[in-house]
Amino acid sequence: MDMYQNPYIAFPGMTSEEMFFLQQGTAGLNENQRKQFYMIYSGKRKSSQDILIFTIIGFFCVAGIQRFALGEVVMGLLYLFTGGFCLIGTIIDLVNHKTMADDYNRKMAYESLQIAKMMPGFDAIS
Repeated sequence: MDMYQNPYIAFPGMTSEEMFFLQQGTAGLNENQRKQFYMIYSGKRKSSQDILIFTIIGFFCVAGIQRFALGEVVMGLLYLFTGGFCLIGTIIDLVNHKTMADDYNRKMAYESLQIAKMMPGFDAIS
């Protein structure tokens, strides 16, 4: 488990709360399940910097792109058709981009954890 002992440090914008949440969530997994979790979660995770960039793009160009990036299609469409609720919603998202990313990452970690738990623990393969 050398490389996967604490691979979450490599994620950009990793907060201590997110690190603690991930370590607690993966504590009961075997090595192969942890590797599977890491691969799934790393593909789904969004950094707060990415959300900030999407929100800035939404402020100047296409309103709601940050909501589409977070998988919130209905809110993305509302932002798109209302100009980010006349830019007020986009400004609020600029302020709350870290919270939005943390909430999204927590949901993705939970989903990834559920998928990884379904994987069989083949220790002989590794």
